[in-house]
Amino acid sequence: MIVFYHHGAAIQPSVIRVGNTFIARASILEEDGEATSLGNLGQFANRDGAFQFAVRCATAFIDGESMPAPPFTATTQ
Repeated sequence: MIVFYHHGAAIQPSVIRVGNTFIARASILEEDGEATSLGNLGQFANRDGAFQFAVRCATAFIDGESMPAPPFTATTQ
């Protein structure tokens, strides 16, 4: 388990493999004890891309900024 700190909040990014893709996730524990799970953030072709995206989303959330869009979104036909 890897934990990063950003402005006093603990960020735990994670990646799960689903088939041939990797799903980015992140959990945040703020200084006041409030815990937030950002859930599934996007699908990626590799683990590193998913991990880096989870960190970017979590820091944006803490900073009150808009979270970045994932590189692609699934479409239905």
